[in-house]
Amino acid sequence: MNQTQLRDFITKNQPNICQIAAWRDGKFIYSQEWNGYADTDCTHIMSATKSVVALLVGIAIDQGLIHSIDDKVLDYFPEYQVKRGEKTIQEVTLRHLLTMRAPYKGKGDPWSKVCTSLNWTHASLDFLGGRKGLTDEFQYQTVCLHILSGILWKATGMKTVDFANEYLFKPLGITMHENYYAKSAEEHRHFTIDKEPKGNVWFADRDGLGTPGYGLCMSAKDMAKLGMLCLNKGVWEGKQILSAAWIDEMTRPRAVEGKMFRGMAYGYLWWIIHPEKKIYAAIGNSGNVIYVNPKKNVVVAVSSYFKPTIFDRVDFIEAYVVPMLESMDFS
Repeated sequence: MNQTQLRDFITKNQPNICQIAAWRDGKFIYSQEWNGYADTDCTHIMSATKSVVALLVGIAIDQGLIHSIDDKVLDYFPEYQVKRGEKTIQEVTLRHLLTMRAPYKGKGDPWSKVCTSLNWTHASLDFLGGRKGLTDEFQYQTVCLHILSGILWKATGMKTVDFANEYLFKPLGITMHENYYAKSAEEHRHFTIDKEPKGNVWFADRDGLGTPGYGLCMSAKDMAKLGMLCLNKGVWEGKQILSAAWIDEMTRPRAVEGKMFRGMAYGYLWWIIHPEKKIYAAIGNSGNVIYVNPKKNVVVAVSSYFKPTIFDRVDFIEAYVVPMLESMDFS
């Protein structure tokens, strides 16, 4: 399949794809857009935001601002009032949050209670812990992951978007981002599911802390740069932006129990697609993906507008995009 055939195939079979950008062998070799998107337009990359936050945590650790992912979460919030009788929360660490093995009270994401609260971080902490203790059970969370933005703020003294701009986006030549604030629940919902192109923004709470579980808007070209940073073990244009040790630890596969996640393993907020091949990806709802394949020296980023029936596009990338990239002659 050549580039023209791939474009036509996507138009017919993957209609919510907006952009694809790809690198091979250290060179940016492919970029294409659909649905009226320009290559600089952004989509809401949904849960792929989580993986970007993992990079920010790594940078904070490299800088000594966060001592260790084994730090207790409550060490960063001495002002937080623990509920009477609640003991589990006192043992929860950053590692639990990063691996989705933190215990939470109740089932599902408590969107309304967190997003209507005066302090999203404290509201998320209210759901952390519980009578079952530290079960080490994989429990995928989105809204309560806001605790990580609170930790970054406490550790660095910088809002999420400012820390990302200064230490991740700017060094990679990624367009600087701004906070996006929703004035109502309807505007919040519209931001999440709107299909129109977005600017370089990050959804934030009323205190200016970017949501770490969702809410980041990026173009596929900029997403692909993040993938290349990881593929190159934290190096960009000869400069070490993030330690290789963090990349290795972040992408070390940890088995996920159950059959809900197509047999994938999990690292630190990154999905490990094929543990034996060390292929991993940032994955967001509607088919937003940063796919990193070290063996083939390939990075593919796909941006998509909201379509909730699509979880990921890994199979599509491996069946169609990677073979097309391998057939391209850019000598």
